[in-house]
Amino acid sequence: MRLLVKLVLSALAFTMVLPMIDGISFHGNFLTALLLSVFFGIMLWVVELVALALAAVLTVGSFGLALLWIIPLWILGFWILPAVALRLVADLMPAYLTIHGWGPAILGGLVMLLIGLVTSSFTSRKVRTA
Repeated sequence: MRLLVKLVLSALAFTMVLPMIDGISFHGNFLTALLLSVFFGIMLWVVELVALALAAVLTVGSFGLALLWIIPLWILGFWILPAVALRLVADLMPAYLTIHGWGPAILGGLVMLLIGLVTSSFTSRKVRTA
């Protein structure tokens, strides 16, 4: 259920919210937006996996000294990952989504990050019965 809500909210963001940001254009219908939201989820997973693998390699290669700058960078830069994934989606599917510059990509990534946070906190509550 959470996945379905997240997909629908992401598709609505692609059709209604992201085109309101100057520099982002969406060309398509709601089915295209659903396809883009699935593709965005896959690309975000790949970007996070690459960032985690790079952090692990740097940490092991420097015997843990890289953690001195990786941890603050991860804490302060977690909002960059959705922007990178959004740019990758726009670069791989330019017929449906175009983004001009990193500024609109960061704003769009923040919108997508907010949707992810809302859907994860909205559906993670479990009702306990006595």
